[in-house]
Amino acid sequence: MSVQINPKQLNGPWDGGHALDLHTLSSTPIGYDGYGHMQFDTTYSAVGGLLYQLKSKGDPSVVPSLVEAIESFWALSPRPSIDLVVPVPPTKKRKYPPVLLVATALSERLGVPLCTDCIVKVKQTPQLKDLVEYDKRMAALEGAFTVDRSRTERKDILLFDDLYRSGATVSAITNLLKKDGGAKAVRLLTLTRTRSKS
Repeated sequence: MSVQINPKQLNGPWDGGHALDLHTLSSTPIGYDGYGHMQFDTTYSAVGGLLYQLKSKGDPSVVPSLVEAIESFWALSPRPSIDLVVPVPPTKKRKYPPVLLVATALSERLGVPLCTDCIVKVKQTPQLKDLVEYDKRMAALEGAFTVDRSRTERKDILLFDDLYRSGATVSAITNLLKKDGGAKAVRLLTLTRTRSKS
């Protein structure tokens, strides 16, 4: 069964970027739990629900469905030339890292090399979701990543992430891939996005 998607163009320094759908469609507060944490009744998009299963429930069985969702997007908008799939480095360690799992499966499905160490995070940064202003997010990311130019030079790169918030991290990585990495083109694809206007 195909996964319903609602793609949206993402604007930034990349050579074309899209998110497959919103992450959540609605989230209503329903009260506090026994630890004083607010609980929410959340409705996810189809892709958002699959990503939630993978990210929060640790269920890797949804990965093929997420790859199918990406392929259904490319059926609507023809897939660009891709020489390399580059996943965004994870912000925290998980048993089943969602970006890496989906990027690996996508790379195998496309028959395109995966480069997990083309971009390496070399500096700890604060939680970006705690920094409201975009400029402060970009400042926090200054010097946070390095690129292996020998792997990325003159390549058409698909930069892949799971959730697009402000775009600060993927903007910083795109600029690095182009400037220091010598990439021919960088195209961004994320599974979901927030409703943020930034």
